[in-house]
Amino acid sequence: MVRCGGAVLRKYGNFIDNLRVYVRGGTGGMGYPRLGGEGGRGGDVWFVARERTTLKTIRDRYPQKRFVAGTGANSSVKALKGEKGKDCEVHVPLGISVLCDDGKQIGELNAAGDRFLAARGGLGGSLVTNFLPCKGQRRIVRLDLKLIADVGLVGFPNAGKSSLLSKISHAKPEIANYAFTTVQPELGKIMYTDYKQISVADLPGLIEGAHANKGMGHKFLKHVERTKQLLLVVDISGFQLSIKTQFRTAFETILLLTKELELYKEELLTKPALLAINKMDLPCAKDNLDELLKQLQNPQDFLHLLQEEMIPANTLEFKDIIPVSTYTGEGIEELKTRIRKCIDEEAEQENEEYRKKKLLLLQTSEEEQMNRS
Repeated sequence: MVRCGGAVLRKYGNFIDNLRVYVRGGTGGMGYPRLGGEGGRGGDVWFVARERTTLKTIRDRYPQKRFVAGTGANSSVKALKGEKGKDCEVHVPLGISVLCDDGKQIGELNAAGDRFLAARGGLGGSLVTNFLPCKGQRRIVRLDLKLIADVGLVGFPNAGKSSLLSKISHAKPEIANYAFTTVQPELGKIMYTDYKQISVADLPGLIEGAHANKGMGHKFLKHVERTKQLLLVVDISGFQLSIKTQFRTAFETILLLTKELELYKEELLTKPALLAINKMDLPCAKDNLDELLKQLQNPQDFLHLLQEEMIPANTLEFKDIIPVSTYTGEGIEELKTRIRKCIDEEAEQENEEYRKKKLLLLQTSEEEQMNRS
């Protein structure tokens, strides 16, 4: 964590997902007792969601992290009713949660144009206030960013998530042969021939205990919450973080990833999920894949081989399992097709549910009108 100009922020490289700021509504204008004039109300501070805006932009543009609205105009002989003070609008990225300093969430901005009133301006002087102006609301709030993407890549370090992102999209993440190459979220877009675009987030690798904030911990897991679909990426040859940690097979890796998601927030397991089995170019990959598919078909038959704390209460139901190799390109096009199919199916399901709700509301409204008549 880094402190800068009165603001507290978390950062990975140049990526910032948490920013603490001071907001204050404008003070109202003075009243005019002799003629009963009212001062103008103080301006308000608004957070407005806008695309292509980042928390880093806010930090760089406003080093003091103080946002104060304008003071209301005083009442006068020429204008008994003073004008309202100028509002202060702060452009924030999509996917922002607004939290009080005690951690309580007070607002969300998920779509471009969404607005949140962060600090209300004070009343102008009037008969009620003895013609004295009131100060505006003031408080410290935290802007917490959770990335919004169609697909979130989930996997242990060195599973090949960054390589996979570079193959299916135009993103160019750093790729190297060591753990935790990805230390900040990367966003890419899969481009289809019919101009459809699907956003994919490559998130820092999990480790065992991530739910308890080990490794990247919550810094990673919170970004999974707003992805529409999960894409688990697993090394077919297994995974071992270091010589001090236990080796995990591909099957154990899948269960551990599921367990970490479950312990952080059970609702994550209800998201549609695909499984990409990576590094199919390695020796014995075909035999390992056959064994893994047997284990995934009947996972209950193999759970006795694992430690009890590794076993999730619920298992992920994968819509598709796709073997791939980012080295040879095997399965990449099929994976892109499966991702598109899954996203389209979910969108159609959401549209169908929306149509049913609208129809139900229409029927209810018609019945109420008939009862009245």
